[in-house]
Amino acid sequence: MNSNSRTRSKLIGVLTAGVLASAAVYVILAGSVAAPELGDAFQDARRFPSGSPQLQAIAPLPVMDGEMCEWLPASAGISLAGAMQQAPSAGEDGPTSPVEVNREPARIVRDTFPTYSAIAQDPLTGDILLQDENLFGIKIFDRMTDTPPNAAFSEPKRMLGGHHTKLEFNCGLYVDPRTGDIYSVNNDTTDMLVIFEHQAEGNVPPTRELETPHGTYAIAVDEEAQEMYLTVEHTNAIVVYRKQAEGTEQPLRTITGFSTQLEDPHGIAVDPENELIVVSNHGNARARSGDIVYGVFEPPSITFYPLTAEGDVAPLRIIEGPRTELNWPAHVWVDSARKEFYVANDGDDSILVFNLEDSGDAAPKRRIQGPSTQLRNPTGVFLDAENDEVWVSNMGNHRATVYPRSANGNVAPKRVIRSAPAEKIAQAIGNPGAVGYDSRRDEILVPN
Repeated sequence: MNSNSRTRSKLIGVLTAGVLASAAVYVILAGSVAAPELGDAFQDARRFPSGSPQLQAIAPLPVMDGEMCEWLPASAGISLAGAMQQAPSAGEDGPTSPVEVNREPARIVRDTFPTYSAIAQDPLTGDILLQDENLFGIKIFDRMTDTPPNAAFSEPKRMLGGHHTKLEFNCGLYVDPRTGDIYSVNNDTTDMLVIFEHQAEGNVPPTRELETPHGTYAIAVDEEAQEMYLTVEHTNAIVVYRKQAEGTEQPLRTITGFSTQLEDPHGIAVDPENELIVVSNHGNARARSGDIVYGVFEPPSITFYPLTAEGDVAPLRIIEGPRTELNWPAHVWVDSARKEFYVANDGDDSILVFNLEDSGDAAPKRRIQGPSTQLRNPTGVFLDAENDEVWVSNMGNHRATVYPRSANGNVAPKRVIRSAPAEKIAQAIGNPGAVGYDSRRDEILVPN
């Protein structure tokens, strides 16, 4: 990403969903943060949304022996190293007083349009729900919305979002088929599953909340057993709760351990008819040698478990290998009637379809892929069986795309819901954990 500024003496601070990225930089959430204590400010920042992921450029803040110096003006023309060399130590002129910082950023680099991490359908109305992980919200559209090529974007029927919703880095979505209640999984900063009533709109609090392990990603529900399943990326686990669980209620059971071969699990689907759990794995795994546990990178995979599995249970079978074409597989969807399942293949801009009985290095039976598809970093997928359509949410181009159920190859979508101008590509500032500045190339470097 290129910086618009030619001033090379800037120190770049990052604010991602209210997380303070550096203890040496105090960045403002909504007005001010007092220094030097981080305690309460950090807790508030960690738990409450800033509105969207943001990368902010601010003036240097020299720190000497734990003391904070005055902010330098953006036009100072001095490097951070030089500023720190020139800053007086606490012993020269006596200790300095803490400074309250209340200052607008010089500029902000961010994507101002929605990016859609997950997709679901309201079974009571047929409406399409798109989970917006960039602006922290949920957009609801009529199923037949089709954005004209010359239109800037399509307006949703209604939206959920704002401080009171507690939606942050929301990446898993489920709609109750009987009540229409909306279940949303937060992946990063709030460690919480939030549930809203069917017609919830605007900046409203959830009707129910459940504290979840850090790094939950996807949700699937067994309506017959009234149990919900959540994947947990960082601990390579699946946690199973009562569907009506709330507060600090603990899981009914957990699937985790070396035998499970869960490796950074993301998508999950349950198939009560065939008594299966289907999970997509990115491949970040743990291995053990004696008493030593260490990280390893394995190929992405799909793992299958019995519906009532618990503990350190081995998968029934695994789909893995170069012929599978799996590349950052995200959400999955099972079509029990046809005994096949869909994978949103994020890293390969494709939707892959496999047989439920596939195993090993199995090639997909069909795929949706190519420039005509408008797929770009697809992460969400579901089958509208009633209308024989496959729906996809795309993180990379602000849109949802819909195809015939049997689509195969470089197929143009039947309809497109676009939430940004057609030429806009998502800036991919999804969850920045740090930032750097390349003075030779005059570029900002942001790992996500």
